[in-house]
Amino acid sequence: MPPPLTPSAVAAAGSASADGAVVAPAATTPSRAVQKGQQTRAAILDAALSLASQMGLEGLSIGALAEVMQMSKSGVFAHFGSREELQISVIREYHARFEEEVFFPAIREPRGLPRLRALFERWVHRVSVELDSGCIYISGAVEFDDRPGPVRDALVAMVRTWHAALERAILASIEAGHLRADTDANQMLFEMHGLILALHHDWRFLRHAGVLDRARAGFERVLAHYRAPGAAGAPARAARRSRAPARAAAAR
Repeated sequence: MPPPLTPSAVAAAGSASADGAVVAPAATTPSRAVQKGQQTRAAILDAALSLASQMGLEGLSIGALAEVMQMSKSGVFAHFGSREELQISVIREYHARFEEEVFFPAIREPRGLPRLRALFERWVHRVSVELDSGCIYISGAVEFDDRPGPVRDALVAMVRTWHAALERAILASIEAGHLRADTDANQMLFEMHGLILALHHDWRFLRHAGVLDRARAGFERVLAHYRAPGAAGAPARAARRSRAPARAAAAR
């Protein structure tokens, strides 16, 4: 069996450089000018990510970012080259942060249902802290669902990478005997994703209270349907660790 697919592995393989080549680590310490340039680019990306969370990827522009950063348009342009490249860079940065907050902590849990629970709970928590600003994966899908091009391609690639990791976790749960052998991994993933979309919609648009508890209750129903006969409920240590801050975010 091949090793589990991780978001970082696919993202790194797919976006190491503009021409697809893998860039080897620098053999020497970057010069002060290079370091300053990297720091400036990181600061611009941070500001761009904040703007995109509030205004959407389509709301991003070199001019708006230059105003926020108190830089010239040419100064921002020098780091990205085009509005399209800026949007793609924001998508990649968002994905990298999503990995750090959701994927990597969750895979420290044991394989099978404990890991699957942790992935879903951390996903819920991530969405909960974005409820006031919006999830770029979700808002980006609305903006670019019918607009082919490099920005849509980058967004689709990141979402598919995350879904592939979730599917691997479901398959590992089947192999561990925690889920039924006839479990349709794609169907279970579809239902999990549906819960996240409902959570985002009912809080952002309808302003319903208790949406986090409803999402978690929905996940428990999904697990109950697919759980293997006689399989004990896996402990949800990771879920308990992140529920308190998530509840606080939804209660605001």
